[in-house]
Amino acid sequence: MNSIKTTLFFISTTAILATTLGFTTNAGTNAGPSNGTIPPRPETITFPPLKFVAPSASDYRTTLSDGTTVYMLPTHEFPLINLSISCMGGNNLDPANLAGLAGMTTSMMRRGGTATMSADQVDERLEFMATNLAVRGSEWISTASVDCLKTNFDESLAILIDILKNPAFDEAKFKIAKGDALESLKQRNDDAGSISGREWGYLVYGEDHFESRQPTGASIEAITQSDMKNMSGQIFHPGNMIISVSGDFDPKTMPATLEKALAGWATGPKNSSPTPPTHQMKPGVYFVEKDIPQGKVTIGLRSIQRENPDFYAYTLMNEILGGGGFSSRIMQRVRSDEGLAYSAGSGFGAGPFYPGVFRSAFESKSPTVALAAKLIFEEFDRMRNTLVKPEELEVSKNSFVETFPSTFASKPRMLGVFVSDEWTNRPAGYWENYRDKIRAVTAEQIQAVAQKYLVPSQMTILVVGNWADIAKGDLAGRATMKQFEAQFGAPIQLPMRDPITLQPRPASSGG
Repeated sequence: MNSIKTTLFFISTTAILATTLGFTTNAGTNAGPSNGTIPPRPETITFPPLKFVAPSASDYRTTLSDGTTVYMLPTHEFPLINLSISCMGGNNLDPANLAGLAGMTTSMMRRGGTATMSADQVDERLEFMATNLAVRGSEWISTASVDCLKTNFDESLAILIDILKNPAFDEAKFKIAKGDALESLKQRNDDAGSISGREWGYLVYGEDHFESRQPTGASIEAITQSDMKNMSGQIFHPGNMIISVSGDFDPKTMPATLEKALAGWATGPKNSSPTPPTHQMKPGVYFVEKDIPQGKVTIGLRSIQRENPDFYAYTLMNEILGGGGFSSRIMQRVRSDEGLAYSAGSGFGAGPFYPGVFRSAFESKSPTVALAAKLIFEEFDRMRNTLVKPEELEVSKNSFVETFPSTFASKPRMLGVFVSDEWTNRPAGYWENYRDKIRAVTAEQIQAVAQKYLVPSQMTILVVGNWADIAKGDLAGRATMKQFEAQFGAPIQLPMRDPITLQPRPASSGG
C-alpha cells in the first residue's frame, strides 16, 4: 500500500510540475521524449527571453502648488496606502560637538508626541487604527512614513504631519532615550566588527567627516530638546521634501488631499548636498589589538563617483572578483579552495556626490590571516594582469541583467528609486539603458579598470585581533604579515579607544 501511495504521489507531483512548466506528461507510459513532453534533464529546459521595460519616473511625477514633488502609483489589490516623505539632511547636519543629534531627533520625533497629543496618545491612536508610522534618519536623508488602511489614511496623515511640524520631544521619554544611547556606547568595544567599522571609517574619511563621525558620551549629554526642535525644523519642511504615495487611492484627488495636509506649513530652503571629505587615505597596514582568536580584516581604497564612465566595468569587475558570492574568485580561493574563512568577498560603492569605497573583507583564524590576505592580493594581481574568462563575464552580466526587475519589485520600492534619483540628480535614461550598458562591457575593459583603480600599492589594510599571533602567519610558513612590509612599511598600531569618550587608551589595552 505504501509503495502505491508513493507511486501516486510521484505521478501527481510530476504532473503538477509539468503543468507549471507548460509540458504534458507521459507518467505511467513507456512513451519516449517527444514534443510537449518533460525534458530529459533540467538544463535542457528553455525559456523565452525575459522582457521587462524599466518604468519612467516622469510617468508618476507631479508637483503641488507649493512646488513639492510627488510621486504617485495607485494600485487596488489591497485597501492599503503607503506614504513616505523624504527630506534632504541627516547625520551630515550634526554639529561637531553634537554628534548623534540628527539620529536622536528622528528617533524622538516618533517617540515624543506632539504639541496637541501626548506620546502615549499618539501610540494608542496609531495602534487602534493599525497604522505603522515611522521617522528615520540616515547619513544625508531623513524619511517619515505611514502605512495604513485606506479608511484611516486622512487621520494617519494628519498625525504624521503633526509630528513633523510640531514635535514635542517628551522630556521623560527623552531622558530614557539618552540613557539608552549612553548605555549602547559602553558596548562599542565588545565586538570586533564595531571596532573595525569605526576605525575603517576614520581611515577612509578622517575623524571629522559625517560619514565617520561617532557620538560620544559628551555629545549625547549635550543634546537638548531645543537642539532637536531646531534640527527637526531644518530637515522637515516643504521646500526640502519629496513625497511618494502608493496604494488604493484616486490619483485625481490625492494632490488635493496632500495640499490640505500641508496647508499653513511654511516653505523653507532645500538643504545642501553632503560635503565631500577632505581626508586622504594613506596606504599601509594598520591594526587594533584585541584579544580574540580570529582576525577581522578589511582591505580597500576609495573608488569612483556614480557617473564615472568606468562605472559599469568596475561593477562587473567587483562582481567577478568578490561581489558575486560563491561564484566570485575571492570566495572560491579563500573559502572553497583553502578553507580559511567562512565568508570572504568584496564590495563596491560609487558615491553620488563624491567617490565611494572599494573593499574586501574576511575573518580568519589568527594564524591564517596573513595567508588569506596574500591570496586576496594575488586575486587583485590576476584581475589586473589577465582577462576574465568568457564564462565568468557571462555569469556576471546575467546576474545584473536577470535581477534587474527586482529593483522595482514593489510599488513603494519603485517610488523610492525615483525619489533617490531626484535627490542625487541621476541622469535621465539611466534605468532604460542600464542593461545595455552592462551587456556592452568587455573583458578588456574590465582589465583596464582593474589596472586603473585596483592598485595593490594604494590599498589600506586594517586588522582587528591578536597581532602577535596574526603577524607570525601560518604553521606551514606560506605567509606572514611581514611580507607586506616591503610594500607598505612597518605595520601601524591604532589605539583602542575608550567606548564613551573615543579617546585613545594606553597601547597595552586590548578591549
